[in-house]
Amino acid sequence: METVLETKGAFKAFEGFVAIRDVSIDLEKGEKHAIIGPNGAGKTTLFNLITGHLELDSGSVNFEGRDITGTPPHRIVKLGLARSFQRINIYPRMTVFENVQVALIARDGRSFHLFTLGHSLNRDETAELLELVGLMAEAEEVAGELAYGKQKQLELAIALASHPRVLLLDEPTAGMSTAETVEAIKLIEEITEARGLTLLFTEHDMGVVFGIADRISVLHHGELIFSGEPDRVKEDAEVRRVYLGESHGAA
Repeated sequence: METVLETKGAFKAFEGFVAIRDVSIDLEKGEKHAIIGPNGAGKTTLFNLITGHLELDSGSVNFEGRDITGTPPHRIVKLGLARSFQRINIYPRMTVFENVQVALIARDGRSFHLFTLGHSLNRDETAELLELVGLMAEAEEVAGELAYGKQKQLELAIALASHPRVLLLDEPTAGMSTAETVEAIKLIEEITEARGLTLLFTEHDMGVVFGIADRISVLHHGELIFSGEPDRVKEDAEVRRVYLGESHGAA
């Protein structure tokens, strides 16, 4: 398999607290790879290091054979790697349509025309993305007034606006009801399949993780303690001890 994303010896500390210690993971083209671990394990920090929102203290990040260590986030997005955030990252006072439209305008480098020509730009592509994530009916609604699950769908559309080849989703079902979670995962699977995306995601819902992940990497106190196929993760004694729990592993 072709490796499209890789961290080598990633290390990050904050005033003496080690958040990520010597983490090396790889993401193969077309796979759905989950990063799991208890709260504070370093999952979001790792995402921030990969996407340039934090600087590595040591180690490296490679994307499609290119060293992107230290590359600013906006350049990483243009290379084909996009992400969502654990906390929803949208423009709450703009309409759903405008949120996606602005993302497309920025992608094309036409942000300076936002207040003069913006209303007429990328309208067809905006509509296509909203249709893709199931939000066309809410196109003219104010984004901040959407239900939580719908806001997550909007954030996904914004991430897809950059035409990524690799998509990072940080807790895509956090805060959702059971019904919303089912719909969200179905949507993510359909989109990754339709667009041929490679997916790296963090997730707290183990039903979701073991239901869709091809491979799972487990973090604990900032260290990678196991990486492998779902069945092997369930069988690992150390993973059961620090995260899943013995009863879950036995089941």
